[in-house]
Amino acid sequence: MSLRRVKTVQPGEVLLLSARDVDVLLDPASCIAAVERGLRARGEGRATPTGVLGLPLADGGFHVKVAAFQTDRHYFAAKINGNFPANPAQRRLPTIQGVLALFDAANGTPLALIDSIRITALRTAAATAVAARRLARSESSRLLVVGCGVQAAAQLDALRVVLPISSVMCHDVRPERAVQLADRARRLGLEASAVAAVHQAARASDVIVTCTTSRQPLLGPGDVPAGCFVAAVGADNEGKQELEPALMAGARVVVDLLEQCLRIGDLRGAVAAGAMTPEEVHAELADVVAGRRPGRRSAEELFVLDSTGTALQDVVAAAAVYERAVERGSGTWLRIA
Repeated sequence: MSLRRVKTVQPGEVLLLSARDVDVLLDPASCIAAVERGLRARGEGRATPTGVLGLPLADGGFHVKVAAFQTDRHYFAAKINGNFPANPAQRRLPTIQGVLALFDAANGTPLALIDSIRITALRTAAATAVAARRLARSESSRLLVVGCGVQAAAQLDALRVVLPISSVMCHDVRPERAVQLADRARRLGLEASAVAAVHQAARASDVIVTCTTSRQPLLGPGDVPAGCFVAAVGADNEGKQELEPALMAGARVVVDLLEQCLRIGDLRGAVAAGAMTPEEVHAELADVVAGRRPGRRSAEELFVLDSTGTALQDVVAAAAVYERAVERGSGTWLRIA
């Protein structure tokens, strides 16, 4: 048996990690564990405050999210993402493109430049899985995915880690993408189908994930059965909305960050419509993870996770990828100083 030799990083060296590197280094279970550690730290008051900056443009926009987190080492991450919804149809480019810069927060040294598409997909799905452990019924097996792009596959992989998912229904405004996700699910040994009737499919689901760019609500209170867990992960700017305000008002709503969800999440739409107030939000996810607020207490409770994505999730996922890359000798080293 050969032992890998951990690289000694020289001053001025920065590690470049591609999307493929991230996929190889960070499996769903490891990402879930990293995100859960970060959320627990936040819920226990041990995490540094995060920051976000958005710049809307005519055909899309950019957002910057920053956070620091301390494990055995103190890390800082700044993620810069462009979000251009017309890219796939008009330019054959991904909707989201960007880069995550990781630093040593103790001395300011740049450590890595990491593809942010995979980090974003994996950490967003990991947050859904962390929530599902506490908010979904433990026997939940029927999953509906609305919106079958890059994020959808990550959501499926993460939920299979924490729930006994056996069947998947896939819906997308581009039917061929729903077919592709269903094919992928079948290769994983699951019963799967592409569905056109999203409302009917929702009524037959235990877990629903919406990961779309929709600007109009997709699901209302009559579409979601009692006891369901709904993760709304698509709303990441002020113009997006996936859930009707009445559905939010009739559920126990858990948010990733209350202040952020009031600005850009489905909670924003519900509050603006007068369907609920910020005080009626059940909890931030970090408080549920830390045990400060309860998760599911009965089979009939309907839970909605309003997931807008946080910089804390980015930094803990990036730190996990970086540490594994250094240990295994992965990626490409660049000398910038």
